[in-house]
Amino acid sequence: MPVEAVNLSGLSRRAFLRLGAAASALAAVPILTEARLAHAQRHKFTHDAPPPDAVRIDANENPLGPCSGACAIISSLVPQGGRYRDDLTGQFVDTFCALEGLKSDYVLPYAGSSEPLHYTVLAFTSKDKPYVTADPGYEAGMYAATANGARIVKVPLTATYAHDAKAMAAADPNAGVIYVCNPNNPTGTTTPKADIDYLVANKPKGAILLIDEAYIHFSDATPSLDLVKSDKDVIVLRTFSKVYGMAGVRCGVAIGRPDLLQKIRYFGMNAMPIMAVAAATVSLQDKDIVPQRRKINTDIRNETFEWLTANNFSFIPSETNCFMLQTNRPGREVMAAMAKHNVYIGRVWPIMPTYVRITVGTRSDMQKFQAAFKQVMNSSTAGLEPPELPAHLRGTPFTHFS
Repeated sequence: MPVEAVNLSGLSRRAFLRLGAAASALAAVPILTEARLAHAQRHKFTHDAPPPDAVRIDANENPLGPCSGACAIISSLVPQGGRYRDDLTGQFVDTFCALEGLKSDYVLPYAGSSEPLHYTVLAFTSKDKPYVTADPGYEAGMYAATANGARIVKVPLTATYAHDAKAMAAADPNAGVIYVCNPNNPTGTTTPKADIDYLVANKPKGAILLIDEAYIHFSDATPSLDLVKSDKDVIVLRTFSKVYGMAGVRCGVAIGRPDLLQKIRYFGMNAMPIMAVAAATVSLQDKDIVPQRRKINTDIRNETFEWLTANNFSFIPSETNCFMLQTNRPGREVMAAMAKHNVYIGRVWPIMPTYVRITVGTRSDMQKFQAAFKQVMNSSTAGLEPPELPAHLRGTPFTHFS
């Protein structure tokens, strides 16, 4: 299946000017990824790069890396790195569509999911069409909205750390994009599918529901591709950076109605890295990767939760490869202290300044994290009380997990 180019013939003057404005907006917006956001937080307390032997659990990376089949095909394709190989991109899209029951014109491939996230915000928000997001939530879309001149409306999570569908639907009658990361980054918690269905049915007319499913494979959350198949105003993002371990290889997709995808396509469609699409295709064809890696992550995460509970540390239960940990003091201070122990954690969200996000690493990583965290917490002044949480989060049990 060839990847279509943008058809500029027949553009009206208004459409051409809109395209020019879109290009100008894009030039002003850096494509922020999890890696860049983690680096920015890390840079606040150290200007040095983590040493090679550091425990790096601050960027939601998968330490397992690509599966063996993906590694093999990447290696075999290196000599063809001088070719664009659109046929490999077509094979990837066809494989994804066959597995998910989608038509090929409902899927656009990208080098990760960060580009379509930013492009969707640029395409559907403006100074008159706000960007609605959860708080705490993944921050990248807010940067794009700010550059686009759009107002940002933050809606606190519920007491169970789900997206507040009713509040988000009613947040602004002129909303351009409502962003739902399910499971949520940074809390690792899920939003029931019924709540997402409510949001689709009750959102402002014309608003786009942008559902980021980067972490969906780690959890029991119900995917939302059925909403795309029924032609709702929905764009779903998927990435191979998380459970498939390809954060550095870069492959992802935007999934939506063709008319919606055409609007984000205006902001750029580059040739896909041939090693990335080939590795993603092989990964999709291996039916054991997701259950195997999900079990590995779940086992190590729950072992970590058991240790935290036994040592009276509080955390927010999670279903993914990250969770929020209460430090009872400014989180950035704990980040800096942990870095001195060669363990890099992070980051901190303004609504929860005493929490840090922890990525689930290897079993060895988490054992080193435990030793360092206990030292850091024991070295500070005893008797510190945790600051009061926002009212809607009070009384929530932090140390229970399934």
